Parts: sequence; C-alpha cells; structure tokens
Amino acid sequence: MLLDLYLTFLKIGSLTVGGGYAMLPMMQGELVSYRQWITDEELLDYYAVGQSTPGIIAINVATFVGYKQRGVVGGIIATLGIITPSIVVITALAGLISSIDEYPLVQKAMKGINVAVCALITDATLNFIRKTLKGIFSFLILAMSFSLIYFFKVPSYAIVSGAAVTGIIIYLIQKRRAK
Repeated sequence: MLLDLYLTFLKIGSLTVGGGYAMLPMMQGELVSYRQWITDEELLDYYAVGQSTPGIIAINVATFVGYKQRGVVGGIIATLGIITPSIVVITALAGLISSIDEYPLVQKAMKGINVAVCALITDATLNFIRKTLKGIFSFLILAMSFSLIYFFKVPSYAIVSGAAVTGIIIYLIQKRRAK
C-alpha cells in the first residue's frame, strides 16, 4: 500500500502542470473514481483545509490522503510522491530557466500550457459545483464568496473561514427550527 501511495502521487505530480488546482481533475480521477480512497466530498474538504492552511494545496491534500490510508507514514510517503517530480524538474531546470524563457517557442508553449490548465481547472470547478450546490444557502455562499474574491480581493483563508462560520450558523438555525 505504501508503494501504491507513493507511485499514485508520483504519477499525479509528474503528469500535471499548474499547481494544486490543476491537479484537482487528476486527483479526482485517481483518488475518488479509480482507487476510491476518498469521496468527492472528502477531496473538497481536503482542498478547503489545504487552501486555508500553510503550504501548497497539492502537498496538503497528498498528506491528508496518505494519512487517511496509512497514518503518519502514509502521509509522509504520499507527500514524498507528490513532491519528487517537482524536485527533479526544478533541480534540472534551475540553471536553464533564465536562458530558455526568452525563446519565442518556449513562450508560446507556456501560453498553450496555461490555457490547457485553465480548462482543466474550469472542468473540475464545474464538476464540484454540480456536486456541492444543494440548496439556496449553498448558492448564496458560492455567490458571496466569488464576489468577495473577484471584486474585493478578499484572501482565500478569510473566505474559507467565513464560509465555515456561515455553514455552522445555518446548521444551528436549521437545528433550532427543527425543534
């Protein structure tokens, strides 16, 4: 299982470009659909917690999944799997990056990669919206969060914290009404 954890996250880290959000579709496919190690809801929870805690989202998610599967050792192994490709690539490119980023071909390739990553993130976002919007309160939290981020540049940790508090308040109100 530990080798499987390492290789799964090595694959995710090797085949995705663009950071944690770009890894979301692959994590969803590998961890939720294919391996069934976690549910969609857990993946969303891990992303939310990973967004609001220090560190890189993908590494945080890998750590959470690894920990869920095999405790502390699993968390460490999954984390090592997700960071290995980055360490190798960064080490290899560190000396070259300043000399190759001036080439038009490299610039065009990066623009194409950025567009593809944007499409992947949009697809994952739309899938999660379909699965998480369950009523008017969910929609209002989505609309308010988007507005605060887009128009007022409110930091993500404040959005996640505010949404958590709002969710708790809504739950308590609904619970009180049920009595």
